[in-house]
Amino acid sequence: MLRASKQFAMSSHKLTPSTVALLVLPTLLWAGNAVVGRMIHAQIPPITLNFLRWTIAFCVLLVFGASVLRPSSQMWKNWKRYAWMGLLGIGFYNAFQYMALQSSSPINVTLVGASMPIWTLLIGRTFFGSVMSRWQLLGGLISLMGVLVILLRGDISQIGHLRFVAGDIYMIIATISWAFYGWLLTSQKDSDDVRHTWATMLLAQVAFGVVWSGVFAAGEWVLTDWEIQWSLGLVAAILYVSIGPAIIAFCCWGAGVKRVGPATAGFFANLIPLFAAILSVVFLGELPRGYHAVAFMLIVGGIVLSARVR
Repeated sequence: MLRASKQFAMSSHKLTPSTVALLVLPTLLWAGNAVVGRMIHAQIPPITLNFLRWTIAFCVLLVFGASVLRPSSQMWKNWKRYAWMGLLGIGFYNAFQYMALQSSSPINVTLVGASMPIWTLLIGRTFFGSVMSRWQLLGGLISLMGVLVILLRGDISQIGHLRFVAGDIYMIIATISWAFYGWLLTSQKDSDDVRHTWATMLLAQVAFGVVWSGVFAAGEWVLTDWEIQWSLGLVAAILYVSIGPAIIAFCCWGAGVKRVGPATAGFFANLIPLFAAILSVVFLGELPRGYHAVAFMLIVGGIVLSARVR
């Protein structure tokens, strides 16, 4: 009986073709989000794009998870936590990512985003009392070297008079924001959780995120002179980022994580810069450079090293 239970536990964590598909599809959709955001960066304000994206996603999610908005829902009992999650994960992260794509390439943006696990470790150690091993510290330093390679555009001689591209700074802010969001998400008590379906859990965050992003979008229109250049292509792009990366990706990723656990699933996120590079060549004609490969190896290598178990 014990042997049978062990075999069952091992098989439940096996990477089957269907599980791989569940984890690979979201990375492709998220890479496409960066490329599409770059393609339409001159047609629509970035914060407004974020607001429209999540407004559409909110309407779609209502079909699957409207029960979470009922007065008796656990969401209202813990509205402050979900408001913070909506601010960090939806209001900040996605808006700053689209702002980053105004001046930075999808490859750079996704590579900086790939350093997420390291920022999570550092923030956990600093603000949430998480213990960091020597391997995690070493891996974090190596991954941050990869981010530095991106900031220097591969030219180490420029380190003495480093000039940041605005998009790089925005993406670092976005990544740190998501790291805080991740800790807020994982530090919750079971009694605080909206535990029904992926749709209700996501809708609980989106409901507040739409409000935050709407406030930020209003400020964008007051403080800037943007004009939306409407076209069928822009409408199609907005629908894609609203349904593909925002809903389908989260649904598939959640199912995949349940099968293999967050640790194994986390390594699939390293495919995002790779897919972004391929899609950039196809749709933007932007060829990756040598320093992108160096940065990718440093960031991924650092994450692998930090994941060592002692």
